[in-house]
Amino acid sequence: MKLYHSPMAPNPDRVVFFLRAKGKLDAVDLEEVSIMKLEHKQPGYREVSPYSQVPALLLDDGTSITESRAICTYFEGVFPEPNLMGADPKEKALIEMWDRRVELMLFVQFAGWFRNAHPAMAPLEVPQSPETAAKGERAAKKMAERLNEHLASHEFVAADRFSIADITLYVTCGFARVMKWAPHKELPHLGRWHSAMTARGFAG
Repeated sequence: MKLYHSPMAPNPDRVVFFLRAKGKLDAVDLEEVSIMKLEHKQPGYREVSPYSQVPALLLDDGTSITESRAICTYFEGVFPEPNLMGADPKEKALIEMWDRRVELMLFVQFAGWFRNAHPAMAPLEVPQSPETAAKGERAAKKMAERLNEHLASHEFVAADRFSIADITLYVTCGFARVMKWAPHKELPHLGRWHSAMTARGFAG
C-alpha cells in the first residue's frame, strides 16, 4: 500500500497519527505530496486522487481511497487492534458522533478561518473572504470552549477511552498553530487532555 501525505497538513496527519496509534505506520509506503507547491494538482497525482485531495491511499490492487476518515476506516478493518472506532454499536455511534463534532464544528470552521485570513493561502483561496474568516474564527473558538467544558468531566473525547476522536482533536489543536492560536494553552481542561495525549506518544 502507498499512502500519499503532506507533513504538517491536518488531514494527512490524521491518517498518519491513526496508523501510528495502531503501531502500523511501517505497513505503508509513504510518499510526500507538497500542497504549497501544488503537487496535488498535477496530472500524475490526479490519476490517484481525481479531486486533488491529500491524503490518498493506493491499494495493491489499484484501488484508490481518499478522505482521511474513509482511509482510517479502511485501516481499522485491516488492523483491528487496538480498536479506535468502537467495539460495539454504542461505542461506534458515540465515537463517530464526537469525531464528527470535532471535524465539522472545530476543524472545518478553523480551516475556513485559516484559508480566508492567512497570506500564504491567498493563491489557493481566490478570493479570500474576511467575513468568512471572522465567522470561522468565532465558531472554532466557541467549539473549543464547548470541548473544554466536556473534557472537564471526561478523560477522553468519546466513549471514555482513546479513539479516533482524540486523534482528530489533537491534530486540529496542532493545526491551529498556523493562526498563532493554541486552544490547549488557553483552556485548562483541553490543556490537561492535550498533555495526556502528547504523553501517549501517538503523535511521534
